[in-house]
Amino acid sequence: MIRAIWFLILIALVSLAAVLVTDNPGAVSMYWLGYKVDTSVGVLLSGVLFVSICLTIVFRIWFFIRNTPKRLGKVHLDWRRKRGYKALTQGMVAVAAGDAQEARRQARKAENFLADPPLTMLLSAQAAQLSGDEKAASKFFEKMSERKDTKYLGIHGMLNQAIQDGDKGVALELAEQANDLHPKTDKVSKALFELQVQSGSWEEAEETIRKAVKDKHLNIDVGRRRRAAILYQRSVEAEGNGRLNDALALAKKANNLTPGFVPAAVRTARLLQGAGKRRKAVSIIEEIWVKNPHPQLIDVIGELSSGVGAQEKMRTVETLAGYNRDHLESHLAIAKFALAAEMWHEAREHLVAASSGLQDEALPARICHYMAELEEGENRDLETSREWLKKAAIAEPDSAWNCNHCGQIVADWDPLCKHCETFDALEWRTPPGVTRMVQVNKDIKSPSSNVNDKTLDDSARTIDIKPDASA
Repeated sequence: MIRAIWFLILIALVSLAAVLVTDNPGAVSMYWLGYKVDTSVGVLLSGVLFVSICLTIVFRIWFFIRNTPKRLGKVHLDWRRKRGYKALTQGMVAVAAGDAQEARRQARKAENFLADPPLTMLLSAQAAQLSGDEKAASKFFEKMSERKDTKYLGIHGMLNQAIQDGDKGVALELAEQANDLHPKTDKVSKALFELQVQSGSWEEAEETIRKAVKDKHLNIDVGRRRRAAILYQRSVEAEGNGRLNDALALAKKANNLTPGFVPAAVRTARLLQGAGKRRKAVSIIEEIWVKNPHPQLIDVIGELSSGVGAQEKMRTVETLAGYNRDHLESHLAIAKFALAAEMWHEAREHLVAASSGLQDEALPARICHYMAELEEGENRDLETSREWLKKAAIAEPDSAWNCNHCGQIVADWDPLCKHCETFDALEWRTPPGVTRMVQVNKDIKSPSSNVNDKTLDDSARTIDIKPDASA
């Protein structure tokens, strides 16, 4: 609309000028090379316009002829670029489809058509990896790492190769370089953290976690839990090096970071006991028992009560259980120490409370074992004791530290699974039924159980071997 208005205005102005010249023709005299020319203003202007148009046409023809080679070269370059990008796209599709031969063919084609090394090198490296030629891929990644615009891609490719080859030292160096280039990249941050914890660089790993939380790659609670696990391991190493004060300070920090973290609480209590601060050690256990009753806490309370009689230990455990009176672990803890103190009435009372509302087939294995010990100790009833042991053989296994990544079962918690090296993967839960069967058989064979081999055979036949859900 605006263009049309301007066009109309231009026409009006031209018309006005033509009318003005027509109404006032004027006279023009020109002397040039001995000639005299007399004419009107309108004719002069028409002549100037005609000459201008002719000159414009001549110059446009000249520039067209002059720029023809350059224009043809551009057309050829565009054609090559189009073919190159088409080959690049088809090569990426071949990589995604797993067609190594087609990927390499398209990579060579793209390299011939495109004068863009970063793109073609990346495709060539991926094609080489797909065909199993890691040496060729490594060369491409090294070349990419030498260029400023592709340095990160090259380092990232070499990092993945080093991880696949199991060269953790080289992988850690490359991960640090990649993290320096792109410090806010979540994937690189995760790889760097895993390599740091696997190489034992715990302080650096803690700093990586801090940055990840700051960059919002990690939830704050997850970050605190991971830092607590790292501080736990630093405490272990400090104690191993004889730095007991540092070990205690690190353990306290880990315990404060994540309330309810049993390994940190146990470690802090034992270090406090070693420092002669028994009352503080007991308060640590009492505090966590309110939130997370755990069988290993009972073992620590037993250690803190060392040197006194079995009945006094049982009373100490009763005090602890009072902080979470109705919890299953509280009843089982009292029952365990009551059996040791031969306080049969108290043991039976808490075992009945622990099994309240549960069918026989749903009873935990520990209750069955404690009931077997109770029947044998209080009533000398070996037959009933055997029946309880049979129930224990088919009951759900007792909880233990299980790796939620590989299923490995360990006695003590550790920041790294010794089997698969996954960080903070050990979880307190029910282990596989087969493992429990082996343990139960060992218990039945023990001399203190007074059970013969025939009972063992009968118990083994009643076991329903369940597949491990975590496998």
